Amino acid sequence: MKTENLWIPLALAPLCIALYGCNSDSSTEGIPQLEAAIPASITSCATLATEFNYADTTIISAELIPAGDVEYDAGEIYPSPSHCLITGKMNERTGIGMDGDAEYAIGFEMRLPSDWNGRFYYQANGGLDGKVQKAVGRFLTSASKDSGALNKGFAVISSDTGHASATPMFGLDPQARLDYGYNAVAELTPMAKSLIETAYGKQPDRSYFGGCSNGGRHTMVAATRYADLYDGFLVGNPGFNLPKAAVSQLYGIQQYSSLVDIDVENVLASLQNGFTQEEFALVASKVAQQCDALDGASDGMVQDTYGCQDAFDLDRDVPTCPADRDGTCLTAAQKSVMTNIMSGPRNSNTDAAIYSDFPYDAGMGTNDYYNWEFFMAMMRDPGAVAFIFSTAPTPYNGSTELGAYEFVMPFDMDTDVERIYAIDDTYTQSGMTFMTPPNPTDLTVLRDRGAKIMVVHGTSDAVFSPNDTVNWYKGLQNVNENQADEFARLYLVPGMNHCGKGLATDRFDMLDSLVAWVEQGQAPESINASVRSENTELPANWSKTRTRPLCPFPQVATYSGTGNMEDAVNFICVTPEQ
Repeated sequence: MKTENLWIPLALAPLCIALYGCNSDSSTEGIPQLEAAIPASITSCATLATEFNYADTTIISAELIPAGDVEYDAGEIYPSPSHCLITGKMNERTGIGMDGDAEYAIGFEMRLPSDWNGRFYYQANGGLDGKVQKAVGRFLTSASKDSGALNKGFAVISSDTGHASATPMFGLDPQARLDYGYNAVAELTPMAKSLIETAYGKQPDRSYFGGCSNGGRHTMVAATRYADLYDGFLVGNPGFNLPKAAVSQLYGIQQYSSLVDIDVENVLASLQNGFTQEEFALVASKVAQQCDALDGASDGMVQDTYGCQDAFDLDRDVPTCPADRDGTCLTAAQKSVMTNIMSGPRNSNTDAAIYSDFPYDAGMGTNDYYNWEFFMAMMRDPGAVAFIFSTAPTPYNGSTELGAYEFVMPFDMDTDVERIYAIDDTYTQSGMTFMTPPNPTDLTVLRDRGAKIMVVHGTSDAVFSPNDTVNWYKGLQNVNENQADEFARLYLVPGMNHCGKGLATDRFDMLDSLVAWVEQGQAPESINASVRSENTELPANWSKTRTRPLCPFPQVATYSGTGNMEDAVNFICVTPEQ
């Protein structure tokens, strides 16, 4: 059936700049230890609406909310303490450029606990933003709901980043692009700290920033642009090369289209006929067959992701169909398409990579992976590329599948990709400038003031490649004489899809570990993670209480050889032989 009105908020995330810059000073000696936050109690709530004054800021309401549950999204409930809920907006204006009649403002809400732990948390949201999400201190979709920063006593802010609709048309306004990319954070942060001071009699002692997907991108941007304003950064599946990743999604649709005849009334279904979820699951099962035991445990999880890339071969390990497809084999054409997509798009003239390659992994057969390969790639990324990342914007009819398809198919990977680097008199910053962290491996300010950054990425992320994040971390280590782990750590989550889900131990709390590292100097050697018992995709032979350690890269969780394989205590973090 034809699908209409499919503009959806883009849950896009990371943007790594191809050429890594160098830190001005690579020494990690003498990194200061930051002091712990001191709790306080709120001195006012209802009066904040009249007492707080800040330039170009309107407080709409201030209301005391009793302890109880906050519904973040339908059915996603976060327990919360008694707190003051403030709503407001900043920088109201009329649009400019091609979007001159639209009204804009940076909408926000803050939730200030009655009993405050002295800390501030900037909740970076995902997708195209465009909605003020509940400021509960959310991180991953799969995290335990009682691990929200608000429930831990943080003062939390959430915003729409400067536009009130989760559709990409705001990209027609050049200022809205900049607010979405980085400027909303610059505007909101000092305002939020001033509001906290009014409410508690002091500014936050420690400030933290966290988000996943596009929220992970926001966090990496903040770690480079605003490291003087925050003490800890919690990054999930970051889209820090977001414009490049979105172009890579278009490339995937172009590749899948080569396998089928497109029905213009059912474009998405036609594309999915070219590569079914059952066939993705076949590939995932063959990856597991070759790689499962590399970590010493035949448990359905591939811990050694990069050893697996050497052990698995698509042509050798997945049967080639002798005739018709039946779910037990792939055609030669399907293998060619998968190889191209996993290798990533390239410029045919220079052979230069446009985005990253992707690892083969045991979580490729899941619902979330398949959803990102087709539905999201068709109905989110074209709008982001056309309206937000391109200079000048290249509008099209994005309300139908056919409109999106007609934009994707002629997109030239040799010439049209240059739009994400282009500028003009109206759009004076390119998509790759306002969306990505400037010089992402230069974290000198963060490092030298004693701040810390923890990054987590699922190895079965279909939209933002974990390889891109790994390459960023390797670059960070390189410019810090292999001592970057003194202030930055990366944790890969085997089998996890985009910001949660998948065949994975995808439930864990990293915020407490980050706080302990920042304020007490306790470096997080590993993070305890568990499966979600409600995850209906987990294999029947997995315990509903399975746990694993998440190890700091390049270490992998390896079975000790004795004890229950369902228990993290029987796994150790080991660096694989090169």
